[in-house]
Amino acid sequence: MRKISYIFLLLVGPAIFAQANYSAFKQGNEYYNNGQFQEAIYAYESILDKGEHSAELYFNLANAYYKTNQVAPSIFFYEKALQLDPNDKEIKNNLSFAQNMTIDAIETIPEAGVSKLVKNVVNLFNFDIWAVLSVAFCFMFVLLFLTYYFSHATTKKRLLFLSSFSFLFFGLLTLTFAFQKYNSVQKDRPAIVFAQETEIHVEPNLRSETAFNLHEGTKVQILENFNESWAKIKLSDGKTGWISTEDIRQLNNF
Repeated sequence: MRKISYIFLLLVGPAIFAQANYSAFKQGNEYYNNGQFQEAIYAYESILDKGEHSAELYFNLANAYYKTNQVAPSIFFYEKALQLDPNDKEIKNNLSFAQNMTIDAIETIPEAGVSKLVKNVVNLFNFDIWAVLSVAFCFMFVLLFLTYYFSHATTKKRLLFLSSFSFLFFGLLTLTFAFQKYNSVQKDRPAIVFAQETEIHVEPNLRSETAFNLHEGTKVQILENFNESWAKIKLSDGKTGWISTEDIRQLNNF
């Protein structure tokens, strides 16, 4: 595991954080290097309490929790770091170490070939980039179609016609990908189980039958909420059930 990140200090510390937050981050690193992991946690979380966050801060906080064998918080903050920096290999590596500490072994349902291919393509870019590409393709369609309309040479008109509608096709395709990406982001409500052990019920009340149990550190998807006290969740193996909202923490809340 990488110990801690200093990129925060070199690049964004003085420019973005107030001096107090910069000092707290530096102090947290010192505590961490001295083996005072709980003190490091207090220092890092004091920055979060002031509404500041970054991938480096979440990463260091997760490392400190990992060192104190606190499974759920370490996984939670590694996941938070990965949301802000999804291509960081060291975050992914440390997250896998933390996930090895969990009790629940949940298999992932494999996706079909076409569905997996489409998902991989859609996930190549975020919604904004897909939208920009769509606008660019549509602009090229309009430009080429106008050129085709005012052109007189037969061969040139044929080429311009085919080219313009090719751009229209790609414009509509990227627009579709943009909406699919937007919908997937809106529906994506991951959470981490923080309770050491919790019962998952078939209905949103304690009197209902227990479907199965989950343990700290397990990642779930929230499907819907009921009275702010219950959340219907889905596991990567397809199982669903209701869990008390007190037993989970949502990852998308910054």
